[in-house]
Amino acid sequence: MKTLLRTAPLLLALGLSACQQPQPAAEVLSPAKDVTTETTGLGVEATRIGPDAVWTGSVESCRGSTAADACLLQTMRAGAASPAALAAASTLSAEGKPGFVSAWQSIEGIGVATLTFPFRANTNQGTWLVDANGKAIDVDEDVLDEATRNADAFKAFAAKYPEAGPFAPAVALGHESLPNGGVRLRYATPLRSCHACADDGKLVSAYDFDAQRRFVGKQLLELR
Repeated sequence: MKTLLRTAPLLLALGLSACQQPQPAAEVLSPAKDVTTETTGLGVEATRIGPDAVWTGSVESCRGSTAADACLLQTMRAGAASPAALAAASTLSAEGKPGFVSAWQSIEGIGVATLTFPFRANTNQGTWLVDANGKAIDVDEDVLDEATRNADAFKAFAAKYPEAGPFAPAVALGHESLPNGGVRLRYATPLRSCHACADDGKLVSAYDFDAQRRFVGKQLLELR
């Protein structure tokens, strides 16, 4: 009897220990293998942007909606938008810019996606340049990056027109070949002090891609 009493606390402790064993972690599901993901220039993972990201439906039913971005995505789903089209629209919506890819073309192996922002009062279009890895570069983002602001040409311009800034959309100026098989796409962004004001100048930027059509960088070409 004494032996049984002595072993009872031990059995109880073992029972409690078994009950307190950590539970297996919930299974983490991997993405479907048939879905390719890449990081876009907006910093959001999305299905690779390509020709199938284009959607050409109507969003008239969403005008005046208090949740235009949600309405847009719902309308696109109802309008048989592809997964890539929905991914692109979701990326833009996450950045507070409800819109969608409305057209696509290829220039020397670089994808050029036309963006439509149907609910804006101004600047209803934009452009993504999509490289071979699926990375999308928005030509209207970071126009005045640090390198551009530090350029002598821009400093001289800013001193003369201190109120002027970039106004989207950037306008394509064509492309040219680079050494070693690369390609450069050129875009001009108006610089002015307000939407209705005359242009004080134009900032011409170069977007460079290597022979494999991977994005290698942006630089200021000239300030007209």
